[in-house]
Amino acid sequence: MATLSEILILNGALPIEHLDSMTGDEDLDERAIRGLVDQGVVSEAQYITARAASNNSRTVPLTDYPVDGTAVSMLPAALCRRHGVLGVGFEGELLILAMVNPTNVLALDDARAASGRTIKPLQVEERDLAAALDRYLRADDELNDLTSSLEEEASATANAQVDIGDGALDDVPIVRFVNLLVSQAIQDHASDIHIEPGEHEVRVRYRIDGVLHEMAPAPKNIQNGVISRLKIMSDIDIAERRKPQDGRMSVRHGGRQIDLRVATLPTVWGEKVVMRILDNTNTSLTLKDLNLLERNFEAYQRSYSKPYGMILVTGPTGSGKSTTLYTTLNAVAKPEINVITVEDPVEYRMAGINQVQVNPKAGLTFASALRSILRSDPDVVLLGEIRDHETAQIAIEASLTGHLVLSTLHTNDAPSAITRLTEMDIEPFLVGSALDSVVAQRLARRLCERCKAPAVYEADQLRSLGFLRPGEEMPEFWAPVGCAVCSHTGYRGRIALHEVMTVTEEIERLAVTRASSAEISRVAQEQGMLTLRQDGWEKVQLGMTSVDEILRVVA
Repeated sequence: MATLSEILILNGALPIEHLDSMTGDEDLDERAIRGLVDQGVVSEAQYITARAASNNSRTVPLTDYPVDGTAVSMLPAALCRRHGVLGVGFEGELLILAMVNPTNVLALDDARAASGRTIKPLQVEERDLAAALDRYLRADDELNDLTSSLEEEASATANAQVDIGDGALDDVPIVRFVNLLVSQAIQDHASDIHIEPGEHEVRVRYRIDGVLHEMAPAPKNIQNGVISRLKIMSDIDIAERRKPQDGRMSVRHGGRQIDLRVATLPTVWGEKVVMRILDNTNTSLTLKDLNLLERNFEAYQRSYSKPYGMILVTGPTGSGKSTTLYTTLNAVAKPEINVITVEDPVEYRMAGINQVQVNPKAGLTFASALRSILRSDPDVVLLGEIRDHETAQIAIEASLTGHLVLSTLHTNDAPSAITRLTEMDIEPFLVGSALDSVVAQRLARRLCERCKAPAVYEADQLRSLGFLRPGEEMPEFWAPVGCAVCSHTGYRGRIALHEVMTVTEEIERLAVTRASSAEISRVAQEQGMLTLRQDGWEKVQLGMTSVDEILRVVA
């Protein structure tokens, strides 16, 4: 088998005189070649290709390959998706074409004709190529092309959409614009799509890993057409523009069905539309996927394993409370247990679980639904949110009469849940008796594993932030860098930070005496509770996220 240096020389990437400096030791030689890459003698692309060949691999790992944006733009996106190819770089005048099957003559001919260059095929894995196509061939260009034609056709299209039914209008520009908008958000792993009318244009933003990113704006005169299209898809009244409305739609993307929760809100420049993307893969998560630290996991497991009691998950909107509750349901739901949920809206549909959608217009509120389902012999009840005294009272009583009740509450931390319930006029002794544990939660961005780099912090700076205790050794830190995999943000995906408070006898006594949340927090920490910031610090030390991200998320 040829060595890495021999393959580079055979490919003309390495001058033959460098062979004398090679030792014959594979590790040492590779280190020397990496030095030549850093010096610019050998390109990164040549190195990756040669390394694959030295391992007797027919395919090159495209995830590591330095894709050239100019090469990507040499071929139309439609051609790349049709043939499953992607321009990734140049070798002299040759265009390097990533493809699964290098013997596909039709694809090579079409790429040659479109680019005007001679093609050099590069064999890659099908999975890598599919990910690269999604990453580099964004819908932005097609969206920009569509907006120019939409300016002339907007009014006619908006009227035509009322008659939609069998997909006959799929080629209408407004329909294509909306489809591209949604599919690009799903490809970018966005959690929300914001369509915001302004005075002169329509702003489009995607929330990716908890942070809003602005996309190319749409012209003002297609605003009504786009909003009408979204309303029809979501089964919302298109004639009503004066009050907020809610709806739901389902789309197919990459062979998966993905649900979107749609909300409209009247603003001074028109109706704002927010679409929450509900990826049903969340319902197949396990509790280990939630990144609970070992001590937090054990405390939480003790709570949901009990046959009765109340567990609350607290945090702001978008902090992953629903995901945690559904994951807990996955752990407790069994054929011999009757599980009923009351939600507004039902975000994820789960097999084997009775899910009730709240409908205030029909008189089906959280309180009335909860009162009814307690007569349906439930073992476990999931309540979407505790919003008022009546709902809280029934939930508390249900947990005291042999039911396991899971619900959410909007508080900043776990100890505040006790004071929040007493503020709802729930008797303090009932709160202490019914409540078993409270989990406060936030979501922080996860460092990209491919490009994260070591970081250095001053010990005094960390001590002033409350992270480093006096005498504690300085751990290893990582910081975001940015690469093609993470869209140059340095982060990819998110992790949850948790504050798990078990309601012990001491905390129950504090609840009865209406103690402040600060006092409850002090006792809980003495008993081993980690605050959100301490949990984040532990995850920084595990290399999951960065110090700056914890400071952004947790006060």
